[in-house]
Amino acid sequence: MTSARPVGKLPSPLAAVSLKIVGGITILASLIDFLVLLIPPDFLNRQWQIATTTQLVDRGIVPLVGIALLFTGYWIDSSLGSTVQRRSLAVDMRFWVCVLACILGVVFLVATVLHPNNIRIQSRDALAQVSQEAEQANEQLQQRLNAEVGQQRAQIDALLQNPEQLQAALESGQVTDEQRAQIEQFQNNPAALDEFLNSQVGQLQNQLQTEIGTRQTTAARNVRIEAWKSGIRIAVSSLLLALGYTLIGWMGLRRLMMMT
Repeated sequence: MTSARPVGKLPSPLAAVSLKIVGGITILASLIDFLVLLIPPDFLNRQWQIATTTQLVDRGIVPLVGIALLFTGYWIDSSLGSTVQRRSLAVDMRFWVCVLACILGVVFLVATVLHPNNIRIQSRDALAQVSQEAEQANEQLQQRLNAEVGQQRAQIDALLQNPEQLQAALESGQVTDEQRAQIEQFQNNPAALDEFLNSQVGQLQNQLQTEIGTRQTTAARNVRIEAWKSGIRIAVSSLLLALGYTLIGWMGLRRLMMMT
């Protein structure tokens, strides 16, 4: 004689249990990670907003994967007839996961709008700082050139007023014959000295101002490129995450309500 085994509800297979556990742990771990990112909160600080939003979006896919794993585990149970029908949604973990998905969808939707605006303001401030630094560099350049002109004028005047010092400079090699001819020209025509110094200063000033302008243009271009890259990347990623979470949450809640 063969003994008949009682037929009852099949237990959940190991794959379904594993997916539920891994999915739940992934969701909880990511939520803890999100909370840590928000501590200490500094909502009025734009730099904090940008950094926090960037990190949230970069890690935003993790809870989505956890939700997918969790629902896959429930789907396996449902396919094998191992799912327990619950009369109240409040005790169904899938309901709270769908609610969480809707909340995260709203959060990432807000980030889609907030982050580009913060990046725009940050880029504007950075460009203003670049312009201010360029102006300061021009002012410092002008002060340095004025000091050098004054020093050169004092040296030439000293040589013009002291022929013995000029002769000693010639003998020691500090002044070349060409420079001596210029000094004699300055002695005969004092206006030529101002013209010479202004010419030297003008050439050096144009060269240095060109370098400052080039650095300013490069810095401004880098600021715009980085702002564009950050704004586009975070905005698009945040929008995709918002759509994913919202669709999963809305469709999940709809189906759960139809099942009860």
